[in-house]
Formats: sequence, structure tokens, C-alpha cells
Amino acid sequence: MAADAIVHVIDDDEAVRQSLEFLLRASGVAAKTYESASAFLNALPTIESGCIITDVRMPGISGIELLRRLGEMQVKLPVIVITGHGDVPLAVEAMKNGAVDFLEKPFEDEHLLSSVRSALDRAQQSAARDAKRAEVEERLATLTNREREVLDGLVAGKPNKIIAFDLAISPRTVEIYRANVMTKMGAASLSELVRMALVTGVMNRP
Repeated sequence: MAADAIVHVIDDDEAVRQSLEFLLRASGVAAKTYESASAFLNALPTIESGCIITDVRMPGISGIELLRRLGEMQVKLPVIVITGHGDVPLAVEAMKNGAVDFLEKPFEDEHLLSSVRSALDRAQQSAARDAKRAEVEERLATLTNREREVLDGLVAGKPNKIIAFDLAISPRTVEIYRANVMTKMGAASLSELVRMALVTGVMNRP
């Protein structure tokens, strides 16, 4: 769990907000509270990391609607939904809309803290994957068109001779391009190059 991770608590009940903020801070987790989903969405451009705890039933924008909007905006912060007793259908709908967990009131403090830790760990892993993807994409951008064609052949599992035939160049020339690709991508082996391609989705392209 990152030291700078923040839990964003959204609930229209001030007592609930204060209670959750106190619990989180007492457990060493930074927290910020919002009285509505609208208030959170207004602050969203300044939010970089952490996770969200939101009540499912709120005036204005509900927890379900918030999840839908976050999905449309491709916001990757994990969301934990708090539901009232008997709101299981809403909880299921929340999970379908991207929530990572739901807690039924009343819930144990440790249950909530465990869910928060799991969500923050997930957020940290997602951020690390995004950083790795961006790094690999920067390296991909340095390849020439021909080097990119050779890379496509390599990640498709084609031997040098087949790549040479497909591109109407000599196998020796393919070897040169392959060496250039390995150097530019910073790959020590073909397996590492394939892993990089998986990270960026190169292997999923038509």
C-alpha cells in the first residue's frame, strides 16, 4: 500500500463521513470526505491515486450512477460500495458496474479496513502497470516502420526466414532489424520482447 494513498469517502450523512474518516486516520490511512458524488466529481481532476468508498443510496447522483460515470471517464480508482441491509440487488448492480467490493451496514471496522487495504494495493498495482505500459510505448515509438514490421513478425512467433519472405528482404537484413528492435526496446531476450508486446497489446492487434 503506497504511503501517499488516499481513501475518498463519499456519503451524504455527515456522521458516517466523520466516523469513517476517524477510523481510517486512526489506522494510518489518509482520508478525504465529500458530502455528495457531485462534490467528488468536481474534485476528480485533482485526484491522482487511492480508492473510493461511496454509499449506494444518495440524493442527486447515486453510488450506482457514480460508478457508471467513472466507467465512462475511464477512471481506474477502485470503488468500495456501502449498502444498507437488504440492498443486495443494488450491491450486485454495483459490482457489475465496476465496484471491487461492497459492505453491508452495519459492518465490522476490520472488514472495512481489510477491503480498503486490498483496494489500495490493487490501485498501486494498476498504477505500476500503467507506468510500465507508458515506458514500453515510448520505446515502441522509436522504431522505424520496418523495425515495427519485424517486431510484429517476432511476436507472432514467425522465424526469421518467414519474416524475410513476408517483407521481401533477406534473412540477414531481418537479423539486423531484429538486433535493432531488441536494443531500442531494451529487451535482453525474445521472451522479454514478447512480454513487452503483451503489456502494450501489440499481440492483440489484427
